[in-house]
Amino acid sequence: MKQFDVYGLGNALVDMEFEVEDGFLDLMRIEKGVMTLVEEEQQHQLLTHLDAFEGEKTSGGSAANTLIAVAAMGGSSYYSCKVADDDLGHFYLQDLKAAGVETNMNGTHADGVTGKCLVMVTPDAERTMHTFLGISSDLSVNELNKEHIAASKYCYMEGYLVTSPSAKEANIEARKTAEAHGVKTAFTFSDPSIVEFFGDALTETIGDGIDLLFCNEGEALTYTEKDHIDDAIEVIKTFSKNFAITLGANGAVAYDGNTLYEIAATPTTAIDTNGAGDNFAGAFLYGITHGMSYEDAGNLASQTASQVVSQFGPRLKLAEYQAIISSFNT
Repeated sequence: MKQFDVYGLGNALVDMEFEVEDGFLDLMRIEKGVMTLVEEEQQHQLLTHLDAFEGEKTSGGSAANTLIAVAAMGGSSYYSCKVADDDLGHFYLQDLKAAGVETNMNGTHADGVTGKCLVMVTPDAERTMHTFLGISSDLSVNELNKEHIAASKYCYMEGYLVTSPSAKEANIEARKTAEAHGVKTAFTFSDPSIVEFFGDALTETIGDGIDLLFCNEGEALTYTEKDHIDDAIEVIKTFSKNFAITLGANGAVAYDGNTLYEIAATPTTAIDTNGAGDNFAGAFLYGITHGMSYEDAGNLASQTASQVVSQFGPRLKLAEYQAIISSFNT
């Protein structure tokens, strides 16, 4: 029996989320709807302007949100990351521990600055992110726990890591370790900007192929250089045995290696799309590691993501995750 359902690695970022108007993004000359990497001073200047808005602070990073969802639903997860010996670093680890996720950062901190992600949510529920990676950009193979990778059902890798040479190598080494021990590999493209500007690095991370890919429709089309999702799917089948592709208001598709399932969208009024894809992946991974078919896992993921976007913040309360699971077990 495996010790962990999902082992993951990714950026450890303290998410600071704000509700803003489109005019604010225009005024700040910020590209809407994507993640932009910035230096600390640029982020600090933006933060001074955001002081006028009420914000919330949580431990985050794409893979972290996914692993937190796995744990909240009753699964087991482990997260390899890197934070600094500062107030935000201590906050991050306390928040991660409270969410039930084990980590390599067992009371050890390095000199530096913990990364922050400023998440700006506009009235149309779109999320725009300005990210300063801080010490997380130094994530490397040194943060990997290969024994725990071998003791997991899935090894989950975050596309955002390809922006850092050392972190990209950590992704690749984690994949190779998983393959050597018969552990299934899962990978998320993370963001349209990652696919657009780091496509070669994503391909390098994928190597000879992976077991499970998560992406949205736009990322799938951009990476495969196709104009229609059906054509993109045929390309994705050549390097990923299975996949789940979210299609926005049109739901999602999930492929288990034999059958392509159409997953209906769960009706909702979107308030904040931040964390939707992360939680979709987390619920899906929980489902397939707990005996669900790809179709049922897709429906679980759709319902979870729908509830996340219906409220402010990148994830749900523990009781809300457990209520969703209970509704599927009845």
